Amino acid sequence: MASYEEAVGCQKGDIRLAFCPGCGFIWNTAFEPALVEYSDEYEATQAFSPTFNSFHRELARYLVDRYQLVGKEVVEIGCGEGEFLALLREHGVRQATGFDPVARGTLKLPAGAALVKDWYSEKYANLRPDLILSKMVMEHIPDPGRFLKMLRQSLGDREDVVAFAMIPDVVRILQARCFWDIYYEHCSYFSRGSLARAFRAAGFKVSELATEFGDQYAAIGAVPGSAGPTLKAEETPEQLSQLVDEFSREIKQLQLRWRRWFRSQRERGGRVVLWGGASKAVAFLTTLGIEPKDIEFAVDISPRRHGTYIAGTGQRIVGPGFLKEYRPDAVVIMNPIYRGEIARQLAELGLAPRLLSVEDELVG
Repeated sequence: MASYEEAVGCQKGDIRLAFCPGCGFIWNTAFEPALVEYSDEYEATQAFSPTFNSFHRELARYLVDRYQLVGKEVVEIGCGEGEFLALLREHGVRQATGFDPVARGTLKLPAGAALVKDWYSEKYANLRPDLILSKMVMEHIPDPGRFLKMLRQSLGDREDVVAFAMIPDVVRILQARCFWDIYYEHCSYFSRGSLARAFRAAGFKVSELATEFGDQYAAIGAVPGSAGPTLKAEETPEQLSQLVDEFSREIKQLQLRWRRWFRSQRERGGRVVLWGGASKAVAFLTTLGIEPKDIEFAVDISPRRHGTYIAGTGQRIVGPGFLKEYRPDAVVIMNPIYRGEIARQLAELGLAPRLLSVEDELVG
């Protein structure tokens, strides 16, 4: 948000999660699509992180090798600025076409890569990709079953095309009590098992299931066809139900511990910053009700966010260089997978604050 006033006065909605014991799907029953605005101001790129870029490159290489895509065609739904399209071309894909209605078109794409500023739908069924993929898209869709059926219909009678999807894995969210990974734009939550069941219900045969990026993401590969066998990687709805019950029982105590910790840091005069000024920070701060008096700044490596404010609570987002003068006593890392990257940046700034991630045990 452009100002503190705009941030604290921003449009808000409720989250009431429901769980289906039949298939394991979890969703926000209070979700209202009209409250969410995907515009040019919606900043979602992770391309400024060396850690994420390394993962992205490896994923592109894996997909090209796994599905023999050299010289073939790929469609990506929800491609952002097209960073992954460029990587696919780099690894030998002949044509990579991406769809994203809020893409700015700021990235110069190589020949053979194209960006369409639109939602993918049946009207693009004339495209004949060998792989159609989406990364971090289905969690934003309030009716993912309908989306998958549309996707299956757009592929027609082809049996050789692969559908690949990657989304946050709700099993990890539940097991690690990651309440900061539950936020309004994410209205649908899947595990590997519920994701596989959704794909089968839409007319796909699941060929692979995995977790990626430190088990944070669930990934699925499927082809048009009959349901096929259940894979070993699928957990049952009964197993998910147990995790849901445990999460529901214990989450309030975890939130209380965080509130007490921030209060104790303030009372002793400690300076605390968050590292990460995106969705996780918004969910973390708004859920806990943490005001700028407890945390004044959130650090983010994306220069597009610098000088803006966290929606809901109003913390100012700054770049890492700001910390050289501010000199925080503690840095709370919103995603532990970036701990090494963050520690190196702090060391380069000559800083050695206490580092703890949102998944660490709170001690002192």
